[in-house]
Amino acid sequence: MISSFREAYNRDFSDKKYQALVDDIAQTYGHRPPFRIAETPLFIDQQLRDRLIKASEDIVDVVVQPDFLERSQSALLAGQVVPNETQHTTFLQMDFGLCRAEDGTLEPQLIETQGFPSLYFFQEAVAQAYRKHFNLSDDLRHLFSGLDSDTYKEKLRQIIVGDHNPENVIILEVEPEKQVTAIDFYIAKHWLGVEAVCVSKVIKEGSKLYYKKDGRMVRIERIFNRVIFDELIRRDDLPRQFYLTEEADVEWIGHPNWFFRISKHTLPLIDSPYSPKAYLLSELDEYPPDLQNYVLKPLYSFAGTGVIIHINRFDLDAIEDRENYILQRKVEYAPVVPTPDVHAKAEVRMMMLWERGAERPYMVNNLVRLSKGQMVGVRYNRDKVWVGGSVGFFLPD
Repeated sequence: MISSFREAYNRDFSDKKYQALVDDIAQTYGHRPPFRIAETPLFIDQQLRDRLIKASEDIVDVVVQPDFLERSQSALLAGQVVPNETQHTTFLQMDFGLCRAEDGTLEPQLIETQGFPSLYFFQEAVAQAYRKHFNLSDDLRHLFSGLDSDTYKEKLRQIIVGDHNPENVIILEVEPEKQVTAIDFYIAKHWLGVEAVCVSKVIKEGSKLYYKKDGRMVRIERIFNRVIFDELIRRDDLPRQFYLTEEADVEWIGHPNWFFRISKHTLPLIDSPYSPKAYLLSELDEYPPDLQNYVLKPLYSFAGTGVIIHINRFDLDAIEDRENYILQRKVEYAPVVPTPDVHAKAEVRMMMLWERGAERPYMVNNLVRLSKGQMVGVRYNRDKVWVGGSVGFFLPD
């Protein structure tokens, strides 16, 4: 952490400034996020920044291998395979817990990786809000690859909208207005002019897709996908004309299959000092002797559901669909962020974009979640302060 920025920020903090930040986002974009925005950003020093980048590139090295498609094929579930898959993911994100290395320095440890977009718009908006309301130094950066706010927004426009009319590009979700992350859709519409459309509102005529806007039938040419199958399957109450698994004359930006291909299923393939050892449960002939140091995760779940922290061999023996679970060595988050009561723990999501035809993705942004609970998540941080969603700032070289 950069102690000088941390000390100055905590000294100058006020609840009034914080509330002004939260209100500013709600008023600017016409939506108040239901999730908690943290009172503070994270100030990341050069060593930790470089380790986060190296840890991310170690994962990229696995994903860009020529045989990755073959090795990840078993991650695709029957009945959930979407046609017209792209050659690689468009979005790549990695979540790292901040931990203490043996020498006492901070290091990232991989929690999860995903080939799926989340909050690429909100993270820019909240970073600018911290700058505005807390008068952060102009020397601090939160974007990577030489991007600034304008070029970052333009990059998102190029990748998501491209040469299309924005009204022919939609954000696809399950009841988008009810999603916890709906603020991202409001900001995307504000910046790019794209509408968020529920899967139940997509109209299919032949191979073409449409949605209604101002009483007009508007052709859908591109879909920026935010649908998670796990949620979609549970919503059998939604009337639908279009099923994602059907052939359709549409271009996917963030193809749904990559949500499965790059996921917990990828963790056992990664060999990095920043990635805790992970095993597919079905491939284990015997359990690790220090089983108390592992956590059990279902492959096909979202937002931490189904994770079992305290496990024993009897729990594991009772699992029948063993191919749908992984064992991952536990990560011990370090309390690293000084706050008015106790230190907070932090998780950093490194966010990448992968342009079509490029050999590798590149880093663009980050997301931080601060926690004082047993796990990072809303239900573990109720009634706590200086926790929630945030962003990391660092100094350039």
